[in-house]
Amino acid sequence: MSPASGDVIGRLVILKAWESCEKEIMGKFLRETSFLDAYDFSFIPVGYNLGFEHNFLKRRAEVHGLPDIDILSKPFIDLRVIGILMKGGEFKGSGLNKITGKERDGMMVPVWNKVGDYDKIVEYVEMEAREFVRFNVWLYSRFPSLFIEWKKTWDY
Repeated sequence: MSPASGDVIGRLVILKAWESCEKEIMGKFLRETSFLDAYDFSFIPVGYNLGFEHNFLKRRAEVHGLPDIDILSKPFIDLRVIGILMKGGEFKGSGLNKITGKERDGMMVPVWNKVGDYDKIVEYVEMEAREFVRFNVWLYSRFPSLFIEWKKTWDY
């Protein structure tokens, strides 16, 4: 993500479990990113509801005997809180599929995986990434003016 615009700066890479094995894919992620660097800001996860990814990656790394993948122990940006605030503080209805053009949630992904409908999984991941980036860019373009407006209300 571009720190200036929130837009993508590279191409989407989908690590496909059906082309390899989970342990190999997770190892590739650890090797090809700066996630394990000692410097906390080398890899900053940005997403929506990162708790889901955190729990999954942490548990699967443990199962495979890989280094700890704890995406919430270093700096991260989770836009879920913005969705909750935009829904008036309500968690219900604040999913990415409820506040963007994302057509559905990920409930069908395990089913598609089980029956080998991998094209639908790729389409889903691409749609989710596209809608996340669109939302992120929109927020980046509007939040600076909110900060200026907020500063004008300071009494000190």
